Amino acid sequence: MNAVQGIGSTSQEGRFQLLVDAVTDYAIYMLDPTGIVSSWNAGAQRFKGYTQDEILGEHFSRFYTDEDKATELPRRALETAAREGKFEAEGWRLRKDGTRFWAHVVIDPIRDARGELLGFAKITRDLTERKRTQEALKESEERFRLLVQGVTDYAIYMLDPQGRVTNWNAGAQRIKGYTQDEILGRHFSQFYTGEDQANELPRRALETAAREGRFEAEGWRLRKDGTRFWASVVIDRIRNDLGETIGFAKITRDITERRQAQEALAQAQAALFQSQKMEAVGQLTGGVAHDFNNLLTVIVNNLDLLTRNTRDARDVRLIEGAQRAAERGAKLTQQLLAFSRRQPLQPALHNPNTLIGGFEAILHRACGELVKLQLALAPQVRSISVDAPQFEAALLNLIVNARDAMPDGGSLTITTGNVTVGANEHAAAELQPGPYVSVTVEDTGTGMTPEVLDRVFEPFFTTKEIGKGTGLGLSQVYGFVTQSGGHIKVDSILGQSTKVTMLLPAQENGNEAAVEDEDGTIRPARDSAGTVLIVEDEPAVLEVASDIFDSLGYDVLTATDAKEALAVLETDAVIDVMFSDVIMPNGMNGVELSRKAREMRPDLKVLLASGYPMSALPSEGLGPGVSFISKPYRWTELADKLRALRS
Repeated sequence: MNAVQGIGSTSQEGRFQLLVDAVTDYAIYMLDPTGIVSSWNAGAQRFKGYTQDEILGEHFSRFYTDEDKATELPRRALETAAREGKFEAEGWRLRKDGTRFWAHVVIDPIRDARGELLGFAKITRDLTERKRTQEALKESEERFRLLVQGVTDYAIYMLDPQGRVTNWNAGAQRIKGYTQDEILGRHFSQFYTGEDQANELPRRALETAAREGRFEAEGWRLRKDGTRFWASVVIDRIRNDLGETIGFAKITRDITERRQAQEALAQAQAALFQSQKMEAVGQLTGGVAHDFNNLLTVIVNNLDLLTRNTRDARDVRLIEGAQRAAERGAKLTQQLLAFSRRQPLQPALHNPNTLIGGFEAILHRACGELVKLQLALAPQVRSISVDAPQFEAALLNLIVNARDAMPDGGSLTITTGNVTVGANEHAAAELQPGPYVSVTVEDTGTGMTPEVLDRVFEPFFTTKEIGKGTGLGLSQVYGFVTQSGGHIKVDSILGQSTKVTMLLPAQENGNEAAVEDEDGTIRPARDSAGTVLIVEDEPAVLEVASDIFDSLGYDVLTATDAKEALAVLETDAVIDVMFSDVIMPNGMNGVELSRKAREMRPDLKVLLASGYPMSALPSEGLGPGVSFISKPYRWTELADKLRALRS
């Protein structure tokens, strides 16, 4: 019987040894009481790299890093296992080739029947991939936290199911005035006015969000100091995996200035209605209703279609359509303010030839293929004090009107020059005598009748078909010029041509450098503002950026990461500007790329885009030829940044 038991026991031990040797996902091996390796399985060999012959008789401390050896971790691990019956931990360990892996380690003491320590059983598992995943998740969460905390134009914070504040970003502190320590744990209803609290609006808002998934509204809210601000509020329900409501995300934006601007616009419109003759009032009302109804139709229908949640290229087109409609609405408002001469201008000293030269490619594209654009920029033209974007908008309006007057094509010329208005010149009696700069746009189009010429600057007056124009283009030009202290004159011959001349006050002692090759002779307009290299790994963003730069008159080259960008920079291609995202895959980020690019091409201008706050980006040593722009950006912001960068 004993013999049979012995044979069975030996057989059982053999099977157990075969099992241990077959395990490849775990390193399972034995140590003697001093830590010398006395057995070695296939799993240990697989991810530590040592064969059994290489490691038997060696001390297990060779698997530990120098830092852990310095703290005597191997010795302390064995002592803990012997004293407490087990040692368990995670940490970096070394493979035979010197590379590190993240290990989960268990050390168990092995004792005989009398309790004498015979050695240790050590089980190690490679958890490197899990740690990388955890670190990537942690990094992603940290980036998201930094993003939310970095937003200062929006109050973004969380509420628990009862409406108590559970976190607080910098935008919330800036807008509402409370620090995080002051507001955490308090009910969000304290931001509401007494009237709204009496009507139980906070409770009804949470109930709506809980029931419908979202609550959205505008209304008065209170700051810490008791002052009111007009807020746009969105409350979104947050659910867990079981579908249970665990809280709410609340986003608030201070739109007081927008509300004041809307009220100011309403007052300006009322004043305009009172001052215009009855016919102009009728055109104003009909034009506003018509244009804004069209915009509202585009926006509403596109957004309705987007609710289908499809994820194809059609969605992108719908979004772009809505954006274009919104931009048209903004443009109408700006042009109306321009005519009433109430637009907020930011004048600065500029050379008109430089402004035209920087805007030349866009003007060329606005003309279309049938119209030949030419420039005759006078040498040594004086400087003017104007709002540059409004000057460009006025010039673009004149170009578009001239283009539309030449449906079959023709020639369009922009001319600049120095003019002196004398005291006895009655043609411009409203002007003060003195030096002026003239900017003239002349076409070879259909011209205007005297009746049309008399009304050309009236708001919403247009000879174009319904839907082809707003009638505010020349009104904007008139408002800009007169508010800048100048005068505008239109000369037209029916069936032959139209010439529009803007006279703007010249500035004493202002002779900025003019654009290159300026000699006063007529020359064709440039069809390109230069070449830009766009570096962006997100295809949708790359497409939008390419379209924006194309609309700004640039020839576009693209790359999806730093490696591709450097390959383009190594070619002989002429590149004026590099526009790169800061965060990119494959190692090198946009800041590092800009440094390398400037080493290769010292004169290259660089514009970096990022969703992170600029203060969080490493910008040391980038030099004056590098600038930043925050995401999301608009084409007007890009144009301003590029103008400043290349000036």
